[in-house]
Amino acid sequence: MFKKILIANRGEIACRVIKTARKLGIKTVAVYSDADREALHVEMADEAVHIGPAPAAQSYLLIEKIVEACKATGAEAVHPGYGFLSEREAFPVALAKAGIVFIGPNPKAIAAMGDKIESKKAAARAKVSTVPGHLGEIADAKQAVKIAAEVGYPVMIKASAGGGGKGMRIAYDAKECEEGFGSARSEAKSSFGDDRIFIEKFIVNPRHIEIQVLGDKHGNVIHLGERECSIQRRNQKVVEEAPSPLLDEKTRAAMGAQAVELAKAVGYDSAGTVEFVAGQDRSFFFLEMNTRLQVEHPVTELVTGVDLVEEMIRVAAGEKLRLKQADVKLNGWAVESRVYAEDPYRSFLPSIGRLVTYRPPAEGVANGVTVRNDTGVTEGGEISMYYDPMIAKLVTHAPTRIAAIDAQSEALDAFRIDGIGHNIPFVAAIMQHPRWREGRLSTGFIAEEYPKGFVARLPDAEELRVLAGVAASMDHLGNERRREISQQIAGKAVRFAKRRVVAIGGERVVVDVAGTLGEPTYVSFLDADGKVGSTVEVVSAWWPGDPVWRGKVGGRSLSVQVRPILNGFELAWRGLAVKAFVYTEREAAMVALMPAKVAADTSKLLLCPMPGLVKSIQVTVGEEVKAGDPLAVVEAMKMENILKAERDGTVKIIRAKAGDSLAVDAVILEFA
Repeated sequence: MFKKILIANRGEIACRVIKTARKLGIKTVAVYSDADREALHVEMADEAVHIGPAPAAQSYLLIEKIVEACKATGAEAVHPGYGFLSEREAFPVALAKAGIVFIGPNPKAIAAMGDKIESKKAAARAKVSTVPGHLGEIADAKQAVKIAAEVGYPVMIKASAGGGGKGMRIAYDAKECEEGFGSARSEAKSSFGDDRIFIEKFIVNPRHIEIQVLGDKHGNVIHLGERECSIQRRNQKVVEEAPSPLLDEKTRAAMGAQAVELAKAVGYDSAGTVEFVAGQDRSFFFLEMNTRLQVEHPVTELVTGVDLVEEMIRVAAGEKLRLKQADVKLNGWAVESRVYAEDPYRSFLPSIGRLVTYRPPAEGVANGVTVRNDTGVTEGGEISMYYDPMIAKLVTHAPTRIAAIDAQSEALDAFRIDGIGHNIPFVAAIMQHPRWREGRLSTGFIAEEYPKGFVARLPDAEELRVLAGVAASMDHLGNERRREISQQIAGKAVRFAKRRVVAIGGERVVVDVAGTLGEPTYVSFLDADGKVGSTVEVVSAWWPGDPVWRGKVGGRSLSVQVRPILNGFELAWRGLAVKAFVYTEREAAMVALMPAKVAADTSKLLLCPMPGLVKSIQVTVGEEVKAGDPLAVVEAMKMENILKAERDGTVKIIRAKAGDSLAVDAVILEFA
């Protein structure tokens, strides 16, 4: 076994590998760029080596820098994580020349499977069913449009070296194909250093199901079941689960056998993933193989009990697989949510900045439910514009699918992040979506269910009562607390009215509140005539200042995120995000007379939707544009975002140019 390994990566996956290395008694070496000097993986590792400036192309993607770091520290092996150099054939070749072991598949397997074009050719030779498409390299946009017409729209434009949703576009017509080809090619070059593109038929209403394979250097290959990864946005996975609610034992065995045979055909000898596109009728086609550890590997680990990172390390050290296929059993259900630094209320645009608050839910096992949080950040850390926007991967495991979903929902409600935009409200809303809970999935789920983007829904009648009860009890607790402040002016004690009006999203709930500190609060809901309709007991150990309210309302356990505002609280729960104002009856009457604040008119401005770098301005002053025409391209977190005109107009002033770094809401151009 190795005594010291280097992790050629950053963020949560670097931290994940370090945890397993510690368990095995292996010392670790981290590498870091200028942007990651204070990163968690640097702190966790036994040693750390600086490898260059913030851009990945000048640091994490430089093979010679990694080799130098290994030589300087005496690292015997390198784990590549995912992304960066993990699927570059040249990397293990360079390591081998330097006498360093690559913790991953052999170079020939990477060449055969890691390249999306070559993997399809290899699958075809192995008589594995593949999606129809053009497997040759495509020279330019004109050729791409011609090929797409021959394959038949819709088509998927994909980077040969791609992964993580980067360098991928779906095109439904020639115009989208031409635009998508250019963007995919540019993203591929900046993310992977390889701008080769291919095109394949996009299967309508598909599901994305992948098989985890594991091989050793003695010819043994097994599979560890499947993961369902159909909840995607812009081809990037958002929520994953294992097993899949679609598959039966027969289909699982067939897909697993096909994945194993394909892996054996190319001499695969590490952890890898064979991805399939599946029809709702359980038909399936080979899509590609990822010759690395997947982001979503924790769900497989939780349902099988296998530490995939440990197995990768053992295999790389020459050990035989400790498992036979018959030993693999799927136990319970696991769900993973990717927590991203992106604002769901602003079309999921990247958000960067300081993590003012970072309080994930407690990890561990309780009542048959496991909560696990894989992360690479800490409170006070910075989310950089140079890398992937992932903050954490929140994973729950339970005996059944619904129990795992409910546990995920509860954990998301307790996950507090402040300082940047994040997608927790969105994934929390998915957990409550009937279609998700029923398992009726497809890769078009998000586009179909949120066609106009994510907008926080208003609470229904029952949810309104729950949130009103929480808000009223917190307000009451604050009042009770103020009664006990010492050194108050002598005289008659202040009397707080027990009746409150809770205003949430245009609805008003009138309640009577009773109870003292350290005991349950009783919230009575009044009808239009002022009579008590029902009363609920609210029990919580919450104290003013706590960011998360945990307790029971009418016997129902829940966690609600709390942010104090004037006369109330901002509450986040189950994907709901509301402002709950708590007034006395007199205050409520006064508020009703206040004029409403009108938002500024920005209809004639193109604002930068996220902090980023202007790649290009697509229009000139005086130019007339139509709705849907591209106006500018802004790059953030390795993704290119094409900003398009929302309506017809004429460009009056251009206030930005290519190369400018803009803040969120900076004006790019004005319309006449």
